Amino acid sequence: MSRRRRSPIEAAPEPWRARLERARPLPRAFYATGPRALARALLARVLVYDDPEAGRLAGCIVETEAYGGADDPASHAHRGETPRNRVMFGPPGHAYVYFTFGMHHCFNIVCGRAGRPMAVLVRALEPLLGLERMAARRGRGDPRRLARGPGALAQALGLTRAHDGLDLTRGPLWVADVAPARAGRSVARGPRVGVSRAADRPWRYWIAGSEFVSRGPRREPPRAAPPRARSREAR
Repeated sequence: MSRRRRSPIEAAPEPWRARLERARPLPRAFYATGPRALARALLARVLVYDDPEAGRLAGCIVETEAYGGADDPASHAHRGETPRNRVMFGPPGHAYVYFTFGMHHCFNIVCGRAGRPMAVLVRALEPLLGLERMAARRGRGDPRRLARGPGALAQALGLTRAHDGLDLTRGPLWVADVAPARAGRSVARGPRVGVSRAADRPWRYWIAGSEFVSRGPRREPPRAAPPRARSREAR
């Protein structure tokens, strides 16, 4: 049986455990931008969860989706504030974790500014640390399937509604300030997955060619994302 080829991210010259020992959480200012800008900026960043039971779990973010507020019919905040989505209306840089379909948790990152609900759904990770624990939680060993899709991601990391509202600038759940590990690969974008309203908006972003990206029913051939620029949304 042939061995799986190591991805460019996995094959980084310096071990990820050592790199993350020196890392710190990204500051709140990083999240104080619009959801589409943040969805792209999060790609190739490393999400870390210092699990009190399992130790350090980490993965490179390879897929995200942007969600707005009142102007986005697919957003949980479209109809206003509720006990479930209250975190979205608070300051940026906090975790918004919700339970859906009676079986899955989904992890989002609140962005923008307080009072203007926006968030980015983290859809997939390339696991880097804690793969054995992730595999035990997921009941499967293939690294490509451990955190492929938002429900699988939350299960692999052990995220539940108990983690809703966590401050990502402090931990134990945080995004590391190490340089993005894109390894020269481009960013693609396309329609969001699993939504019935505004589903055609190309607000899903992923690292082109990654084997760890989810396979949603609305996945389409990748379109290259435009060069990063400070748009009105990001100001």
